[in-house]
Amino acid sequence: MSVSVLFDEPGPATRARHRAYTVVTVVALVALLAFVAYKFQVTGQFEYDKWEPFLTPRYIRALLVDGLLVTLQMAFFAIIFAVVFGLVFGVGKLSDHAWVRWPCWVVVEFFRAVPVILLMILIFFAVFSPDTPGRSFWSIVVALTLYNGSVLAEVFRAGVLAVPKGQAEAAYAIGMRKTQVMTLVLLPQAVKIMIPALISQCVVALKDTSLGYVVAGVGLTRVAKLIYQGFANHVPTILVVSALYILVNLLLTWLAVKVQRKLVGEKKILTVAAAGAGQDAQA
Repeated sequence: MSVSVLFDEPGPATRARHRAYTVVTVVALVALLAFVAYKFQVTGQFEYDKWEPFLTPRYIRALLVDGLLVTLQMAFFAIIFAVVFGLVFGVGKLSDHAWVRWPCWVVVEFFRAVPVILLMILIFFAVFSPDTPGRSFWSIVVALTLYNGSVLAEVFRAGVLAVPKGQAEAAYAIGMRKTQVMTLVLLPQAVKIMIPALISQCVVALKDTSLGYVVAGVGLTRVAKLIYQGFANHVPTILVVSALYILVNLLLTWLAVKVQRKLVGEKKILTVAAAGAGQDAQA
């Protein structure tokens, strides 16, 4: 029987109380869902006319191809560019040279403080001309790159600083230059530390593509707007689009966790630690 060293095992009364809390929570959630379903029924949200677009091949194709696919393309470019942006400016903020460090600090702090929706509007009207191909698409991508890249710059900086100082000192001791220490020693270890934050920011970038409707953007929210304007089915459309976003984010999180386990070797570490603990207990 395993005993936790972090906290006391709950007794019979505590376990009974936790079960009661669980039952009350489940009942409350079921009651809430039933109330929502009742309100939908009363307001006619389950009528066929409101759900017809999501059963029609033409509108399904528009949601998946013109909506979801374009949204994934925007998120893909934004995430890739944001990682590069964050890496460059995050390392720049760690520079020993003030003429590199301070401009990087200004850029990161500025774009991290400006709301994404304002960045999209600014870039749409101030950077791209009206006749630029894909003006809305690239306005969204650039805005998401600047904002998420600024956040990732802090993530990269914090990840590098979280690596034990002895790693860098040992690398300098064997004659490595600072560039080699950063690229060969610190960054590979820092990436493993900051993978959860990178995953979270990828999800944020994907969700923030929905803000592109303010610049007549493309993607899921644009297609959803056209559908509910034509059929006056705001609630069904929002439910369907939300389900698509949730599904994609779950897949993205699952993929990122797989990558994390492959890079960090979480299961192997836990297995080795458990085996060592078992041997110590037997001894």
